[in-house]
Amino acid sequence: MTTLMIRAARLVPIGPTASAPREPVDVLVEDGRVTAVVGRLDPRPGVEEIAADGRWLAPGLWDQHVHLGQWTLASQRLDLAPARSPEDVLALLRERLLTLPGVPVIGWGHRPGTWTRDVTVSELDAVTTDVPVVLIAGDGHHAWLNTPALLHLALPVRDSVVRETEWFAVYPRLAGLVGNDGTSPEAFRRTLEAAAARGVVGLVDFEFGGSRADWAERWGEGCDLLRVRWATYADTLEETLEAGLRTGDTLPGCDERATMGPLKIISDGSLNTRTAWCCEPYADAHRLEYPAGQANLSGEELRGLLARAHAGGLEVATHAIGDAAVAEALAAYAATGAAGSIEHAQLVGREDVRRMARLGVRASVQPAHLLDDRDLTEAVWPGRAERSFAFRWMLDDGVELALGSDAPVSALDPWLAIAAAVHRSADDRDPWHDEQALTPAEALAASVDGQPTVGVGSPGDLVLLDADPLAGHEDSAATGHALRHTEVALTVVAGRVVHSAL
Repeated sequence: MTTLMIRAARLVPIGPTASAPREPVDVLVEDGRVTAVVGRLDPRPGVEEIAADGRWLAPGLWDQHVHLGQWTLASQRLDLAPARSPEDVLALLRERLLTLPGVPVIGWGHRPGTWTRDVTVSELDAVTTDVPVVLIAGDGHHAWLNTPALLHLALPVRDSVVRETEWFAVYPRLAGLVGNDGTSPEAFRRTLEAAAARGVVGLVDFEFGGSRADWAERWGEGCDLLRVRWATYADTLEETLEAGLRTGDTLPGCDERATMGPLKIISDGSLNTRTAWCCEPYADAHRLEYPAGQANLSGEELRGLLARAHAGGLEVATHAIGDAAVAEALAAYAATGAAGSIEHAQLVGREDVRRMARLGVRASVQPAHLLDDRDLTEAVWPGRAERSFAFRWMLDDGVELALGSDAPVSALDPWLAIAAAVHRSADDRDPWHDEQALTPAEALAASVDGQPTVGVGSPGDLVLLDADPLAGHEDSAATGHALRHTEVALTVVAGRVVHSAL
Protein backbone atom coordinates (compact mmCIF):
# COMPACT_ATOMS: atom_id res chain seq x y z
CA MET A 1 0.00 0.00 0.00
CA THR A 2 1.17 3.53 -0.77
CA THR A 3 1.00 6.63 1.39
CA LEU A 4 -0.41 9.74 -0.22
CA MET A 5 -0.89 13.31 0.99
CA ILE A 6 -3.33 15.69 -0.71
CA ARG A 7 -2.76 19.29 0.28
CA ALA A 8 -5.22 22.19 0.38
CA ALA A 9 -8.40 20.41 -0.77
CA ARG A 10 -11.93 21.63 -0.16
CA LEU A 11 -14.21 18.82 1.03
CA VAL A 12 -17.54 18.23 -0.73
CA PRO A 13 -20.24 17.56 1.89
CA ILE A 14 -22.04 14.26 1.20
CA GLY A 15 -25.34 13.35 2.83
CA PRO A 16 -28.55 15.13 3.87
CA THR A 17 -27.09 16.55 7.09
CA ALA A 18 -23.45 16.71 6.02
CA SER A 19 -21.11 19.57 6.64
CA ALA A 20 -17.51 20.23 5.67
CA PRO A 21 -14.79 22.66 6.74
CA ARG A 22 -15.05 25.98 4.92
CA GLU A 23 -11.28 26.22 4.51
CA PRO A 24 -9.07 23.81 2.55
CA VAL A 25 -7.59 20.86 4.44
CA ASP A 26 -4.76 18.37 4.03
CA VAL A 27 -5.74 14.72 3.68
CA LEU A 28 -3.44 11.78 4.44
CA VAL A 29 -4.11 8.29 3.01
CA GLU A 30 -2.21 5.35 4.52
CA ASP A 31 -2.70 1.64 3.77
CA GLY A 32 -5.76 2.40 1.70
CA ARG A 33 -7.56 4.51 4.32
CA VAL A 34 -7.80 8.20 5.19
CA THR A 35 -5.92 8.62 8.47
CA ALA A 36 -5.84 12.41 8.86
CA VAL A 37 -7.90 15.41 7.76
CA VAL A 38 -6.45 18.60 9.23
CA GLY A 39 -5.74 22.17 8.32
CA ARG A 40 -2.04 21.55 7.80
CA LEU A 41 0.02 18.35 7.92
CA ASP A 42 3.74 18.31 8.53
CA PRO A 43 5.78 17.02 5.59
CA ARG A 44 6.71 13.33 5.70
CA PRO A 45 9.88 12.09 4.04
CA GLY A 46 9.22 9.82 1.08
CA VAL A 47 5.46 10.48 1.00
CA GLU A 48 3.98 11.56 -2.33
CA GLU A 49 2.32 14.97 -2.07
CA ILE A 50 -0.32 16.31 -4.42
CA ALA A 51 -1.22 19.98 -4.44
CA ALA A 52 -5.00 20.29 -4.75
CA ASP A 53 -4.76 24.10 -4.79
CA GLY A 54 -8.27 24.53 -3.45
CA ARG A 55 -9.97 21.95 -5.71
CA TRP A 56 -12.90 19.93 -4.39
CA LEU A 57 -12.37 16.46 -2.88
CA ALA A 58 -15.15 13.87 -2.67
CA PRO A 59 -15.50 10.10 -2.25
CA GLY A 60 -14.81 8.33 -5.53
CA LEU A 61 -17.73 7.57 -7.81
CA TRP A 62 -19.24 4.15 -8.53
CA ASP A 63 -21.19 2.85 -11.49
CA GLN A 64 -23.54 0.30 -9.98
CA HIS A 65 -24.62 -1.34 -13.25
CA VAL A 66 -22.17 -2.05 -16.08
CA HIS A 67 -21.86 -4.75 -18.74
CA LEU A 68 -18.14 -4.19 -18.98
CA GLY A 69 -17.36 -6.56 -21.84
CA GLN A 70 -20.11 -5.08 -24.00
CA TRP A 71 -19.01 -1.54 -23.15
CA THR A 72 -15.43 -2.42 -24.06
CA LEU A 73 -16.62 -3.86 -27.35
CA ALA A 74 -18.84 -0.89 -28.13
CA SER A 75 -15.95 1.32 -29.24
CA GLN A 76 -15.24 -1.11 -32.08
CA ARG A 77 -18.82 -1.63 -33.21
CA LEU A 78 -20.84 0.01 -35.93
CA ASP A 79 -22.56 2.93 -34.19
CA LEU A 80 -26.27 2.78 -34.95
CA ALA A 81 -27.37 5.40 -32.42
CA PRO A 82 -28.00 8.04 -35.13
CA ALA A 83 -30.49 5.76 -36.95
CA ARG A 84 -34.11 6.86 -36.77
CA SER A 85 -35.60 4.14 -38.98
CA PRO A 86 -34.82 0.69 -40.42
CA GLU A 87 -33.80 2.45 -43.61
CA ASP A 88 -31.24 4.53 -41.71
CA VAL A 89 -29.77 1.34 -40.22
CA LEU A 90 -29.50 -0.29 -43.64
CA ALA A 91 -27.80 2.79 -45.06
CA LEU A 92 -25.19 2.78 -42.28
CA LEU A 93 -24.68 -0.93 -42.81
CA ARG A 94 -24.16 -0.54 -46.57
CA GLU A 95 -21.51 2.10 -45.89
CA ARG A 96 -19.68 -0.20 -43.46
CA LEU A 97 -19.79 -3.13 -45.91
CA LEU A 98 -18.32 -0.93 -48.64
CA THR A 99 -15.56 0.24 -46.31
CA LEU A 100 -14.74 -3.22 -44.92
CA PRO A 101 -16.04 -5.76 -47.45
CA GLY A 102 -16.30 -9.34 -46.26
CA VAL A 103 -15.78 -8.45 -42.58
CA PRO A 104 -18.51 -9.57 -40.14
CA VAL A 105 -20.41 -6.63 -38.64
CA ILE A 106 -21.49 -6.10 -35.04
CA GLY A 107 -23.65 -3.00 -34.70
CA TRP A 108 -25.00 -1.35 -31.57
CA GLY A 109 -27.36 1.40 -30.56
CA HIS A 110 -30.48 1.66 -32.74
CA ARG A 111 -33.75 2.32 -30.89
CA PRO A 112 -36.55 0.49 -32.70
CA GLY A 113 -39.12 1.26 -30.04
CA THR A 114 -40.16 4.41 -31.92
CA TRP A 115 -40.19 2.82 -35.38
CA THR A 116 -43.48 2.39 -37.19
CA ARG A 117 -42.83 -1.16 -38.41
CA ASP A 118 -41.09 -4.36 -37.47
CA VAL A 119 -37.92 -5.39 -39.29
CA THR A 120 -37.21 -8.69 -41.01
CA VAL A 121 -34.24 -10.95 -41.56
CA SER A 122 -34.97 -11.07 -45.28
CA GLU A 123 -34.47 -7.31 -45.77
CA LEU A 124 -31.15 -7.58 -43.93
CA ASP A 125 -30.17 -10.54 -46.12
CA ALA A 126 -30.85 -8.48 -49.23
CA VAL A 127 -28.20 -5.97 -48.18
CA THR A 128 -25.58 -8.27 -46.66
CA THR A 129 -25.48 -11.48 -48.79
CA ASP A 130 -23.09 -13.95 -47.08
CA VAL A 131 -21.45 -11.60 -44.51
CA PRO A 132 -22.64 -12.31 -40.94
CA VAL A 133 -24.31 -9.25 -39.41
CA VAL A 134 -25.55 -8.79 -35.84
CA LEU A 135 -27.22 -5.45 -35.03
CA ILE A 136 -27.85 -5.07 -31.28
CA ALA A 137 -30.58 -2.70 -30.14
CA GLY A 138 -29.56 0.11 -27.82
CA ASP A 139 -31.29 -1.43 -24.80
CA GLY A 140 -29.34 -4.66 -25.26
CA HIS A 141 -32.47 -6.82 -25.17
CA HIS A 142 -32.68 -7.93 -28.77
CA ALA A 143 -30.66 -8.14 -31.97
CA TRP A 144 -31.44 -8.03 -35.69
CA LEU A 145 -29.40 -10.79 -37.37
CA ASN A 146 -29.10 -11.86 -40.97
CA THR A 147 -29.31 -15.53 -41.94
CA PRO A 148 -25.54 -16.16 -42.08
CA ALA A 149 -25.25 -14.87 -38.50
CA LEU A 150 -28.18 -17.00 -37.34
CA LEU A 151 -26.55 -20.09 -38.85
CA HIS A 152 -23.11 -19.25 -37.47
CA LEU A 153 -24.52 -18.84 -33.97
CA ALA A 154 -26.57 -22.06 -34.25
CA LEU A 155 -29.88 -20.22 -33.94
CA PRO A 156 -33.06 -21.34 -35.67
CA VAL A 157 -33.60 -19.51 -38.95
CA ARG A 158 -36.49 -17.05 -38.73
CA ASP A 159 -37.60 -13.77 -40.25
CA SER A 160 -37.76 -11.82 -36.98
CA VAL A 161 -35.33 -10.48 -34.40
CA VAL A 162 -33.79 -12.52 -31.58
CA ARG A 163 -35.11 -11.38 -28.22
CA GLU A 164 -34.60 -11.55 -24.48
CA THR A 165 -33.51 -14.91 -22.98
CA GLU A 166 -32.59 -16.43 -26.34
CA TRP A 167 -30.44 -13.40 -27.13
CA PHE A 168 -28.75 -13.27 -23.71
CA ALA A 169 -27.78 -16.94 -24.10
CA VAL A 170 -26.18 -16.45 -27.51
CA TYR A 171 -24.37 -13.19 -26.79
CA PRO A 172 -21.16 -14.76 -25.40
CA ARG A 173 -20.73 -16.66 -28.70
CA LEU A 174 -20.23 -13.44 -30.66
CA ALA A 175 -16.50 -13.74 -30.06
CA GLY A 176 -16.47 -16.75 -32.37
CA LEU A 177 -18.17 -14.69 -35.07
CA VAL A 178 -15.74 -11.79 -35.16
CA GLY A 179 -12.51 -13.45 -34.09
CA ASN A 180 -10.50 -10.83 -32.16
CA ASP A 181 -13.44 -9.46 -30.25
CA GLY A 182 -11.72 -6.56 -28.52
CA THR A 183 -11.99 -7.96 -25.00
CA SER A 184 -8.29 -8.53 -24.41
CA PRO A 185 -6.84 -7.35 -21.08
CA GLU A 186 -5.38 -4.37 -22.96
CA ALA A 187 -8.84 -3.40 -24.23
CA PHE A 188 -10.31 -3.72 -20.74
CA ARG A 189 -7.47 -1.65 -19.31
CA ARG A 190 -8.28 1.18 -21.75
CA THR A 191 -11.93 1.03 -20.70
CA LEU A 192 -11.02 1.17 -17.02
CA GLU A 193 -8.65 4.09 -17.61
CA ALA A 194 -11.44 6.00 -19.36
CA ALA A 195 -13.74 5.34 -16.40
CA ALA A 196 -11.07 6.51 -13.95
CA ALA A 197 -10.76 9.74 -15.96
CA ARG A 198 -14.43 10.41 -15.13
CA GLY A 199 -13.81 9.88 -11.41
CA VAL A 200 -14.98 6.26 -11.24
CA VAL A 201 -13.29 4.20 -8.52
CA GLY A 202 -15.51 1.12 -8.71
CA LEU A 203 -18.17 -0.68 -10.71
CA VAL A 204 -20.52 -3.64 -10.58
CA ASP A 205 -19.95 -5.91 -13.58
CA PHE A 206 -23.11 -7.60 -14.86
CA GLU A 207 -21.55 -8.95 -18.06
CA PHE A 208 -23.47 -11.79 -19.72
CA GLY A 209 -21.53 -15.04 -19.92
CA GLY A 210 -18.62 -13.73 -17.87
CA SER A 211 -16.79 -15.67 -15.17
CA ARG A 212 -14.74 -14.95 -12.10
CA ALA A 213 -11.84 -16.73 -13.82
CA ASP A 214 -11.94 -14.05 -16.52
CA TRP A 215 -11.40 -11.39 -13.87
CA ALA A 216 -8.57 -13.32 -12.24
CA GLU A 217 -6.83 -13.48 -15.62
CA ARG A 218 -7.38 -9.79 -16.35
CA TRP A 219 -6.29 -8.81 -12.84
CA GLY A 220 -2.90 -10.31 -13.43
CA GLU A 221 -2.66 -8.62 -16.84
CA GLY A 222 -2.92 -5.02 -15.66
CA CYS A 223 -6.69 -4.59 -15.15
CA ASP A 224 -6.28 -4.09 -11.39
CA LEU A 225 -7.10 -0.40 -11.71
CA LEU A 226 -10.54 0.03 -10.11
CA ARG A 227 -12.66 -1.79 -7.57
CA VAL A 228 -14.88 -4.42 -9.19
CA ARG A 229 -17.85 -6.43 -7.94
CA TRP A 230 -18.53 -9.37 -10.20
CA ALA A 231 -22.10 -10.66 -10.51
CA THR A 232 -23.10 -14.22 -11.26
CA TYR A 233 -26.17 -15.28 -13.23
CA ALA A 234 -28.37 -18.31 -12.62
CA ASP A 235 -26.34 -20.51 -14.96
CA THR A 236 -23.21 -20.10 -12.79
CA LEU A 237 -24.97 -19.77 -9.43
CA GLU A 238 -24.35 -23.33 -8.24
CA GLU A 239 -20.70 -23.18 -9.28
CA THR A 240 -20.32 -19.93 -7.36
CA LEU A 241 -21.97 -21.35 -4.25
CA GLU A 242 -19.91 -24.54 -4.43
CA ALA A 243 -16.79 -22.35 -4.43
CA GLY A 244 -18.00 -20.88 -1.14
CA LEU A 245 -18.16 -17.33 -2.47
CA ARG A 246 -20.42 -14.91 -0.64
CA THR A 247 -21.14 -11.31 -1.53
CA GLY A 248 -18.13 -9.24 -0.45
CA ASP A 249 -15.58 -12.06 -0.59
CA THR A 250 -12.38 -11.47 -2.55
CA LEU A 251 -12.45 -13.12 -5.97
CA PRO A 252 -9.89 -15.93 -6.25
CA GLY A 253 -6.79 -14.74 -8.08
CA CYS A 254 -7.45 -11.07 -7.26
CA ASP A 255 -6.91 -8.81 -4.26
CA GLU A 256 -9.47 -7.19 -1.98
CA ARG A 257 -10.40 -4.61 -4.62
CA ALA A 258 -12.15 -7.31 -6.72
CA THR A 259 -14.98 -8.98 -4.83
CA MET A 260 -18.00 -11.20 -5.28
CA GLY A 261 -21.13 -9.24 -6.05
CA PRO A 262 -24.77 -10.34 -6.31
CA LEU A 263 -26.77 -12.91 -8.22
CA LYS A 264 -28.27 -11.11 -11.22
CA ILE A 265 -31.78 -12.11 -12.32
CA ILE A 266 -33.52 -10.67 -15.39
CA SER A 267 -37.16 -10.97 -14.41
CA ASP A 268 -38.72 -9.11 -17.34
CA GLY A 269 -37.76 -7.41 -20.60
CA SER A 270 -37.40 -3.80 -21.72
CA LEU A 271 -39.48 -0.84 -22.80
CA ASN A 272 -38.15 -0.74 -26.36
CA THR A 273 -39.03 -4.37 -27.02
CA ARG A 274 -42.41 -3.99 -25.23
CA THR A 275 -41.40 -6.93 -23.03
CA ALA A 276 -41.17 -5.03 -19.75
CA TRP A 277 -43.95 -6.60 -17.68
CA CYS A 278 -46.63 -4.05 -16.79
CA CYS A 279 -49.90 -3.97 -14.92
CA GLU A 280 -51.64 -2.39 -17.93
CA PRO A 281 -51.29 -3.08 -21.67
CA TYR A 282 -49.02 -1.03 -23.91
CA ALA A 283 -50.70 1.59 -26.06
CA ASP A 284 -49.79 -0.43 -29.18
CA ALA A 285 -50.86 -3.72 -27.63
CA HIS A 286 -52.55 -4.76 -30.87
CA ARG A 287 -49.07 -5.33 -32.33
CA LEU A 288 -47.86 -7.46 -29.44
CA GLU A 289 -47.97 -11.14 -28.61
CA TYR A 290 -48.03 -10.15 -24.93
CA PRO A 291 -50.09 -6.94 -24.63
CA ALA A 292 -48.65 -5.98 -21.22
CA GLY A 293 -45.20 -7.48 -21.67
CA GLN A 294 -44.20 -10.65 -19.92
CA ALA A 295 -42.26 -12.14 -17.04
CA ASN A 296 -39.15 -14.16 -17.85
CA LEU A 297 -39.68 -16.38 -14.80
CA SER A 298 -42.69 -17.53 -12.85
CA GLY A 299 -43.13 -16.22 -9.32
CA GLU A 300 -42.13 -19.65 -7.98
CA GLU A 301 -38.94 -19.69 -10.08
CA LEU A 302 -38.04 -16.18 -8.95
CA ARG A 303 -38.55 -16.99 -5.28
CA GLY A 304 -36.52 -20.18 -5.68
CA LEU A 305 -33.53 -18.29 -7.06
CA LEU A 306 -33.71 -15.61 -4.37
CA ALA A 307 -33.97 -18.21 -1.62
CA ARG A 308 -31.03 -20.22 -2.98
CA ALA A 309 -28.81 -17.14 -3.28
CA HIS A 310 -29.82 -15.82 0.14
CA ALA A 311 -29.07 -19.17 1.80
CA GLY A 312 -25.63 -19.10 0.19
CA GLY A 313 -24.78 -15.60 1.38
CA LEU A 314 -25.33 -13.77 -1.89
CA GLU A 315 -27.25 -10.56 -2.37
CA VAL A 316 -29.60 -10.46 -5.36
CA ALA A 317 -29.90 -7.83 -8.10
CA THR A 318 -33.27 -8.29 -9.82
CA HIS A 319 -33.82 -6.59 -13.17
CA ALA A 320 -37.42 -5.32 -13.14
CA ILE A 321 -38.48 -2.52 -15.49
CA GLY A 322 -42.28 -2.76 -15.62
CA ASP A 323 -44.48 -2.10 -12.59
CA ALA A 324 -45.83 -5.67 -12.53
CA ALA A 325 -42.26 -7.00 -12.54
CA VAL A 326 -41.29 -4.65 -9.70
CA ALA A 327 -44.28 -5.79 -7.62
CA GLU A 328 -43.47 -9.48 -8.22
CA ALA A 329 -39.80 -8.96 -7.36
CA LEU A 330 -40.66 -7.21 -4.10
CA ALA A 331 -43.01 -10.06 -3.20
CA ALA A 332 -40.11 -12.47 -3.75
CA TYR A 333 -37.78 -10.42 -1.54
CA ALA A 334 -40.44 -10.33 1.18
CA ALA A 335 -41.08 -14.08 0.97
CA THR A 336 -37.42 -15.10 1.07
CA GLY A 337 -35.77 -12.45 3.23
CA ALA A 338 -33.16 -11.94 0.51
CA ALA A 339 -31.23 -8.66 0.44
CA GLY A 340 -30.27 -6.65 -2.60
CA SER A 341 -31.70 -4.40 -5.25
CA ILE A 342 -34.26 -3.79 -7.93
CA GLU A 343 -32.28 -2.95 -11.06
CA HIS A 344 -33.89 -0.22 -13.21
CA ALA A 345 -37.31 0.11 -11.46
CA GLN A 346 -38.32 2.20 -14.45
CA LEU A 347 -42.09 2.12 -13.91
CA VAL A 348 -43.31 1.81 -10.34
CA GLY A 349 -46.50 1.94 -8.34
CA ARG A 350 -46.64 4.37 -5.44
CA GLU A 351 -47.25 1.70 -2.82
CA ASP A 352 -44.49 -0.49 -4.24
CA VAL A 353 -41.98 2.30 -3.63
CA ARG A 354 -43.05 2.37 0.01
CA ARG A 355 -42.76 -1.40 0.14
CA MET A 356 -39.26 -1.21 -1.29
CA ALA A 357 -38.33 1.11 1.57
CA ARG A 358 -39.87 -1.16 4.20
CA LEU A 359 -37.98 -4.17 2.84
CA GLY A 360 -34.68 -2.29 2.65
CA VAL A 361 -34.32 -3.13 -1.05
CA ARG A 362 -32.10 -0.68 -2.97
CA ALA A 363 -33.21 1.00 -6.17
CA SER A 364 -30.29 0.68 -8.59
CA VAL A 365 -31.32 3.16 -11.28
CA GLN A 366 -29.89 4.59 -14.49
CA PRO A 367 -31.04 8.21 -14.90
CA ALA A 368 -29.57 8.65 -18.39
CA HIS A 369 -32.15 6.14 -19.67
CA LEU A 370 -34.88 8.71 -19.14
CA LEU A 371 -33.22 10.92 -21.75
CA ASP A 372 -33.61 8.17 -24.36
CA ASP A 373 -36.97 6.80 -23.20
CA ARG A 374 -38.88 10.05 -22.64
CA ASP A 375 -40.76 10.15 -25.95
CA LEU A 376 -41.32 6.40 -26.15
CA THR A 377 -42.72 6.33 -22.63
CA GLU A 378 -45.27 9.00 -23.50
CA ALA A 379 -46.26 7.04 -26.61
CA VAL A 380 -46.61 3.49 -25.24
CA TRP A 381 -47.20 4.09 -21.51
CA PRO A 382 -49.70 6.97 -21.76
CA GLY A 383 -50.74 8.33 -18.37
CA ARG A 384 -47.86 6.55 -16.66
CA ALA A 385 -44.96 8.97 -17.21
CA GLU A 386 -45.36 10.45 -13.73
CA ARG A 387 -44.49 7.00 -12.36
CA SER A 388 -41.40 6.60 -14.57
CA PHE A 389 -37.93 7.13 -13.13
CA ALA A 390 -39.63 8.14 -9.86
CA PHE A 391 -36.47 9.12 -8.01
CA ARG A 392 -38.12 11.70 -5.77
CA TRP A 393 -40.72 9.22 -4.53
CA MET A 394 -37.95 6.74 -3.79
CA LEU A 395 -35.75 9.15 -1.90
CA ASP A 396 -38.57 10.74 0.07
CA ASP A 397 -39.90 7.32 1.09
CA GLY A 398 -36.51 6.21 2.37
CA VAL A 399 -35.37 3.94 -0.47
CA GLU A 400 -31.60 3.77 -0.88
CA LEU A 401 -30.70 5.02 -4.37
CA ALA A 402 -27.64 3.80 -6.28
CA LEU A 403 -26.92 5.37 -9.66
CA GLY A 404 -25.37 3.62 -12.65
CA SER A 405 -25.25 3.62 -16.42
CA ASP A 406 -26.16 0.13 -17.70
CA ALA A 407 -23.27 0.71 -20.13
CA PRO A 408 -23.31 0.28 -23.07
CA VAL A 409 -27.02 1.22 -23.03
CA SER A 410 -25.81 4.57 -21.69
CA ALA A 411 -22.25 5.83 -21.46
CA LEU A 412 -20.12 4.79 -18.49
CA ASP A 413 -20.13 8.36 -17.21
CA PRO A 414 -21.42 9.11 -13.69
CA TRP A 415 -21.68 12.83 -14.44
CA LEU A 416 -24.15 12.14 -17.25
CA ALA A 417 -26.23 10.08 -14.83
CA ILE A 418 -26.07 12.74 -12.12
CA ALA A 419 -27.02 15.50 -14.59
CA ALA A 420 -29.95 13.47 -15.93
CA ALA A 421 -31.27 12.86 -12.42
CA VAL A 422 -31.10 16.60 -11.72
CA HIS A 423 -32.30 18.16 -14.98
CA ARG A 424 -34.32 15.33 -16.65
CA SER A 425 -33.91 16.65 -20.18
CA ALA A 426 -31.44 16.08 -23.00
CA ASP A 427 -32.54 18.96 -25.22
CA ASP A 428 -34.16 22.40 -25.09
CA ARG A 429 -37.43 21.05 -23.71
CA ASP A 430 -38.40 21.60 -20.10
CA PRO A 431 -37.43 18.88 -17.64
CA TRP A 432 -39.61 15.79 -17.94
CA HIS A 433 -41.66 15.44 -14.75
CA ASP A 434 -39.29 17.56 -12.75
CA GLU A 435 -41.29 16.75 -9.61
CA GLN A 436 -39.24 13.52 -9.65
CA ALA A 437 -35.88 15.31 -9.99
CA LEU A 438 -33.04 15.09 -7.49
CA THR A 439 -30.82 17.88 -6.23
CA PRO A 440 -27.12 17.75 -7.16
CA ALA A 441 -26.30 16.85 -3.55
CA GLU A 442 -28.79 13.96 -3.58
CA ALA A 443 -27.60 12.64 -6.95
CA LEU A 444 -23.95 12.83 -5.89
CA ALA A 445 -24.71 11.03 -2.63
CA ALA A 446 -26.34 8.23 -4.66
CA SER A 447 -23.15 7.89 -6.75
CA VAL A 448 -20.49 7.28 -4.08
CA ASP A 449 -21.44 3.77 -2.87
CA GLY A 450 -22.85 5.05 0.39
CA GLN A 451 -19.72 6.89 1.53
CA PRO A 452 -20.09 10.10 3.58
CA THR A 453 -17.96 13.25 3.42
CA VAL A 454 -14.27 12.38 3.28
CA GLY A 455 -12.98 11.96 6.83
CA VAL A 456 -10.75 9.84 9.02
CA GLY A 457 -11.54 6.19 8.31
CA SER A 458 -12.85 6.81 4.81
CA PRO A 459 -11.63 4.44 2.08
CA GLY A 460 -8.74 5.90 0.12
CA ASP A 461 -11.01 6.02 -2.94
CA LEU A 462 -11.17 9.69 -3.81
CA VAL A 463 -11.90 12.08 -6.64
CA LEU A 464 -10.54 15.62 -6.94
CA LEU A 465 -12.66 17.99 -9.04
CA ASP A 466 -11.81 21.27 -10.72
CA ALA A 467 -15.15 22.83 -9.72
CA ASP A 468 -17.63 22.51 -6.88
CA PRO A 469 -20.24 19.95 -8.02
CA LEU A 470 -22.78 21.47 -5.63
CA ALA A 471 -22.38 25.05 -6.85
CA GLY A 472 -25.61 26.93 -7.40
CA HIS A 473 -26.79 27.89 -10.92
CA GLU A 474 -29.68 29.90 -12.28
CA ASP A 475 -31.78 26.86 -13.23
CA SER A 476 -31.65 23.09 -13.62
CA ALA A 477 -30.55 23.37 -17.27
CA ALA A 478 -27.46 25.32 -16.28
CA THR A 479 -26.86 22.94 -13.39
CA GLY A 480 -27.15 19.94 -15.68
CA HIS A 481 -24.76 21.48 -18.19
CA ALA A 482 -22.18 22.16 -15.47
CA LEU A 483 -22.47 18.62 -14.09
CA ARG A 484 -22.12 16.98 -17.52
CA HIS A 485 -18.92 18.97 -18.11
CA THR A 486 -17.34 18.27 -14.72
CA GLU A 487 -13.56 18.02 -15.02
CA VAL A 488 -11.78 15.39 -12.93
CA ALA A 489 -8.28 16.36 -11.83
CA LEU A 490 -7.39 13.23 -9.87
CA THR A 491 -8.79 9.78 -9.12
CA VAL A 492 -7.39 7.64 -6.32
CA VAL A 493 -8.23 3.99 -5.54
CA ALA A 494 -7.01 2.45 -2.28
CA GLY A 495 -4.51 5.28 -1.98
CA ARG A 496 -3.06 4.75 -5.45
CA VAL A 497 -3.40 7.42 -8.15
CA VAL A 498 -5.16 5.85 -11.14
CA HIS A 499 -5.81 9.07 -13.08
CA SER A 500 -4.21 12.51 -12.96
CA ALA A 501 -4.80 15.59 -15.06
CA LEU A 502 -2.69 17.78 -12.77
